[in-house]
Amino acid sequence: MNIAWTDFFTAATLEKIIRFAVILTVGVAIIYFIAFLVKKILPPKWSRQRKMIINRAVQYTGFITLFLIVISELEISLAPIFGAAGVIGLVIGVASQTSIGNIVSGFFLVSEKSFEIGDVVRLGDKTGTVFSIDLLSIKIRTFDNLLIRVPNQTVISTELTNLTRFPVRRIDTLVSVAYKEDLSKVKSILENVAKQNPLCLDEPEPVIIFQNYGTSGIEITLGVWVERANFLKVKNAVFMEIKEAFNKEGIEIPFPHISLYTGEETKPFPVEVKK
Repeated sequence: MNIAWTDFFTAATLEKIIRFAVILTVGVAIIYFIAFLVKKILPPKWSRQRKMIINRAVQYTGFITLFLIVISELEISLAPIFGAAGVIGLVIGVASQTSIGNIVSGFFLVSEKSFEIGDVVRLGDKTGTVFSIDLLSIKIRTFDNLLIRVPNQTVISTELTNLTRFPVRRIDTLVSVAYKEDLSKVKSILENVAKQNPLCLDEPEPVIIFQNYGTSGIEITLGVWVERANFLKVKNAVFMEIKEAFNKEGIEIPFPHISLYTGEETKPFPVEVKK
């Protein structure tokens, strides 16, 4: 029995295919156009995260509506689909408990607002800029341009540090000076370093803390406040300025020494220098 291809492509079938293609093409174009308009009319002061959530909600709603319109045009009964979806959904739900946990955790992350897109965060031993916040994970772009995907459950259960949450940060620089140095003079030099750097803020005031009697010298912390945009620039500058000021004033920055004592009653160790 020979069946010609023309028997399959009747006028009615061809009309349905064309109508389906037109609805799909126009529908997708309208969805993206509406999403573009919504993105443009959102207030500029809103965060990138809130704009992203609204934009995705518009897209998801549009595609669901388009799907229902296509099903209606194809005259497909939804009852069997919903029945099959219920069974499939049950199987998927049992098999994807981790994904559901990540989705729930994602809602907590969005509502908690501990960080937003564009913030610099430290998560475990990874530091980078929040690239996106999705249903299952967040994506972080590291400073060496790597993309790290972290499941939302991991973010919820791990200590996270937001490095750019506040407009002002403090830079702590640990220095060490020899025990023979005058600490009042050292303190004055460090204060002058902070004062002369134009990017260091006068308010809050710089802090100088004498930390420890270290193995090689006295450990001191100089803390200066800066705007977060200048963090790296000031960190490097203060480091070099301390070294230059200490060299100029003759302040010794010690390094580990080992001293050997033989006791008062014993003869010194013989030392012979050979060339």
